[in-house]
Amino acid sequence: MAPDTRILEPQARAAGLDAAIEAATASLLSHQSGDGYWVFELEADATIPAEYILLNHFLGRPEPELERRIARYLRSVQGEHGGWPLFHGGRLDVSCSVKAYFALKAAGDSPDAPHMARARQAILAAGGARRCNVFTRIMLALFGEVPWRAAPTMPIEIMLLPRWFPFHLDKVSYWSRTVIVPLLVLMAVRPKAKNPLGISVAELFVEPPDRVTEWIAPPNAAPIGRALVWLDRLLRRAEPWFPEAPRRQAIDKAVAFVTERLNGDNGLGAIFPAIANSVMMFDCLGYAPDHPGYAATLSAMRRLLVLDRDLPYCQPCLSPIWDSGLAAHALLEIGDERLGSAIRRGLDWVAAQQVLDIVGDWAAARPGLRPGGWPFQFANPHYPDLDDTAAVAAALDRFDREGYRGATERAAEWIIGMQSRNGGWGAFDADNTHYHLNHIPFADHGALLDPPTADVSGRCVSFLAQLGYPADHPVMAAGLAFLRREQEPDGSWFGRWGTNYIYGTWSVLAALNAAGVAPEAPEVRRAVAWLLARQRDDGGWGEDEESYFPGVPHGVAAYSTASQTAWALLGLMAAGEVAHPAVRRGIAYLVATQAADGTWEEPWFTAVGFPRVFYLRYHGYRAFFPLWALARYRALWRANSARVAFGL
Repeated sequence: MAPDTRILEPQARAAGLDAAIEAATASLLSHQSGDGYWVFELEADATIPAEYILLNHFLGRPEPELERRIARYLRSVQGEHGGWPLFHGGRLDVSCSVKAYFALKAAGDSPDAPHMARARQAILAAGGARRCNVFTRIMLALFGEVPWRAAPTMPIEIMLLPRWFPFHLDKVSYWSRTVIVPLLVLMAVRPKAKNPLGISVAELFVEPPDRVTEWIAPPNAAPIGRALVWLDRLLRRAEPWFPEAPRRQAIDKAVAFVTERLNGDNGLGAIFPAIANSVMMFDCLGYAPDHPGYAATLSAMRRLLVLDRDLPYCQPCLSPIWDSGLAAHALLEIGDERLGSAIRRGLDWVAAQQVLDIVGDWAAARPGLRPGGWPFQFANPHYPDLDDTAAVAAALDRFDREGYRGATERAAEWIIGMQSRNGGWGAFDADNTHYHLNHIPFADHGALLDPPTADVSGRCVSFLAQLGYPADHPVMAAGLAFLRREQEPDGSWFGRWGTNYIYGTWSVLAALNAAGVAPEAPEVRRAVAWLLARQRDDGGWGEDEESYFPGVPHGVAAYSTASQTAWALLGLMAAGEVAHPAVRRGIAYLVATQAADGTWEEPWFTAVGFPRVFYLRYHGYRAFFPLWALARYRALWRANSARVAFGL
C-alpha cells in the first residue's frame, strides 16, 4: 500500500529533513580522498594500542614520545571500574586490562599513580592476570611473566599436517590462520622480549605464576574439551622429543606462508594481530630490520597508527573498501545527479581493487572457482570477503549496470561458488564449520571458525536478487531457506559483524524485500514486530555488546545510537513500513540529534570483530548510515511508494 503523503511530507518538512541530508552529504563528501575512496578511523578496545607499545619493548626499540602520547589515549578509555572494557561503557575485561596496565607501565606511568593503583586493584579483584585469555598469556610468556606451560601446546609441526587431519589450518578462519602461523614460530622458538626497561607486572598476579599448576582449561564444559586438555598435556611432554628436521621444515613453511601474503606494506592478512606476530617472527628468527619481509611488516604496523589527533592510537586494520561501498550507497540514495562525479570516482577506485588473478586461501574449499571478490582493506588479495563483495557489487550495479557489468557478473560468479552447503555464506570461506575445533584449549576466544551467518548471507541474497536472480533459482532458494531457518524465536536475526540483532534483522529484511518476499509474509511480520518493540522512548534504537552473551535480551541498550537507529529504519522501510509512526519517530530522532558537523555523536561500539571478545567502532558508521536512512525515507515519500527497489 502506498504511504499517505499527507502524513509523511509535512512530517519530513517539519523535521528539517532536507537540511539534515544536505549537511550529512557535505560532511561525507569532505572525507572523500583525492583518489576517490573513503576511509574512516576504525577503533577497537585498548588492547591494540597497548600491544603496539609492548611490541616496541619486545623488539627493544621503544619510542618514548609516541608511547607517552598513546598512553594518554589508554588513560582516556579506562573505565570507571578501574580496568579497561572491550567496548565503550562496558564491564572490566581482565585480558584487556592487563595489557593496558602493562603498556602504561612500559610507557612510563608509575605503578603508584592513582589510575594505575585503581587498575591494579580492579584486576586483582577479578582474579588477577592468571585469568587472562590464551593470547594474553602467550604475550606474558614472551616477556617472561608466566611460564610457557601457561599457554596451550601448539607445535609448529601443525604446518606439516595433511588436510584430512582433524586440525588443519585450512579448517580455521582467515583471521585465525594469519594470526596462528607466525604465532606457531614464536611458540616454537620461545624468544624472550628484549624489554630494555625491565618492565614487569608481577604485582597483577594473586598467586605467583610459577606456583600455578592448572593453567590449561577447556573452553567449555563439553566432554571433548576435557579430553583435549589431556591431549594437550601429552603433547607438551612429547614436544621436546620432536625431530629437529621436520621442525625446521615447518618453520620454513610458516615463513614462506607469511612472506607470500605480506601485501606490500599492508601486512599479513592486513590485520594488526597477524602483522604484530609477523614482526616478532622475523625478529626472533634473526632477520635484520632492513630485510624486505621484516621491513614490510614494520611499515604495515605504522600504517595503522592514527597520529593526527590529541589522543593517538593504533587501529586493528583499515577499511577503505567497506567504507567506500557504504558511502556510495548512502550517496546513491539521495538521487542527486550532481553527486554523480563523486560517486563515480569512488566506485571506479573500488572497481579497480577487485581480486581477479590471485587465488586465495578460500580455494582450499572451492578449488577451480575463479576469484572475483573484494577484500576489506587496501590490499589483501588472498582474503576477499563475501560481505564487502556483495555490498560493493550492489553499489556498482545500482550506479551503472552496463558500465560495471563485467565486475558485477564476476562477483556474482564468486559469491555463488562460495555458497556453503547449508545455503548460507560465511565471511571469507565456504563450509568453515569444523565445530569440533572450538573445543581445543587454544580456542578460548570462541572465534576460531567462520561459519555462515545471517547478515553476510542476507547481503549475498540482496545482491543476487538485485542482479536479477529470481527467488526460485537454486542458489537463491537455498539462501532464503537458510535465512528463514536462522530467524530467532523472537523474530530477529543474529548480527555477526554488526551489533547485533538490529543489524542482522536489517540485513535479512533487505534481502527478503529484494527477493520479492511479500511484506505480509510471516517471517517479515515477526521481524517488524520485534523492531517496533525495541524502539526507545527517544525514537531511536540501541543495542550493546552484552547481547552476544547467552540469556541477555536482544536489541536493548541504555542509549540510542545513530547507526543502529538507521539500521532499524532501513529494515522497517525494506518491510514496507515507511508510513509507520515508528519510522517517523526514528527519522525525527536522527534529525534532532545531528551534530553541527553533519554527522552524529557516537562513542559506542556498534560493530564486531569476534563476539564476546573483540568489538569495533567504525567512525564512518555515524556518517553514512544515518544519511542513508534519511535519504531513503525522503525518496520513498517523494515517490509515494512503500517499496524499496534496491537490494540494500
